[in-house]
Amino acid sequence: MSGKNVIRNKRTVEQWQEDKRRGWVVDETPELRRSVEQEIQGKVDTNHPDSCRASMTLEQEEKAIARDIEIARTRARVGEQIRERERQTRLTVEASGRQTRRRFDKRAASVDGWRDPDRADPRTMLSQEDVAAVNEQAARLARKHDGWTRAAVSRRLAERLVDGRTMTDAVVDVYEELETAAGTVVPIAKVGEVNRSEVCISGRVETWWTPSHPRIAQVGLIGDESGRTRLTIWEASNAPWIEEGEQVHIHGAAVSWYEGRASLAVTGWSTIHFPERGRWWE
Repeated sequence: MSGKNVIRNKRTVEQWQEDKRRGWVVDETPELRRSVEQEIQGKVDTNHPDSCRASMTLEQEEKAIARDIEIARTRARVGEQIRERERQTRLTVEASGRQTRRRFDKRAASVDGWRDPDRADPRTMLSQEDVAAVNEQAARLARKHDGWTRAAVSRRLAERLVDGRTMTDAVVDVYEELETAAGTVVPIAKVGEVNRSEVCISGRVETWWTPSHPRIAQVGLIGDESGRTRLTIWEASNAPWIEEGEQVHIHGAAVSWYEGRASLAVTGWSTIHFPERGRWWE
């Protein structure tokens, strides 16, 4: 019995070797692979900046340090490139803006000679006494009108003095200009004098009338200390409802004419503020 078993095993081994040579034998030894958790943990241990490198070999540690240095250098180069591009873009935009402004002023000089960028500052053409008077009046006007500097006002006063106007006429002229300048709250009585299609006004709604057209949401009178005018709020503007007697600030109100008088209209481009309305949580 024992001999038969040995012969049977020997033939089996020989047959297995023959099958292996011919490629018929499949190696059923399981392959050692890392699990997903082990793969993730390995990446964390290798790449995380706070990971401990004590378990690394010297070669692995040197590679990790070199990789960190290269990453820092790359970030520094990219940051410098971005800052340089931003600086170049700023300079290009500023230069383009100056050129555009200069071309516009050159064209505007055909109407107003003081718009010529090559023309000298009018304040250099005045005497010291006139310059002192101009600076005094400019400071007074600048205090009354927010958003205007004393230098800008003094230049406008000097332009009128060089053109032959008296100081009184120059002050009155500049004052009226500042009153109706773009972005300034214009008195309602002077809306018709503004050479623009839109103005900013502040006033109180005196009364509302019954709209004569379905496209009109509200129509009535709005007034301030200087006067009053017609106010039309179009339905398409989606403007908030205004109560009678309410104080409002309207920015971008369209100027139109009704029966020979200037009137205002609230459009989709207009903005309405209610200074007397309290916050909803108060």
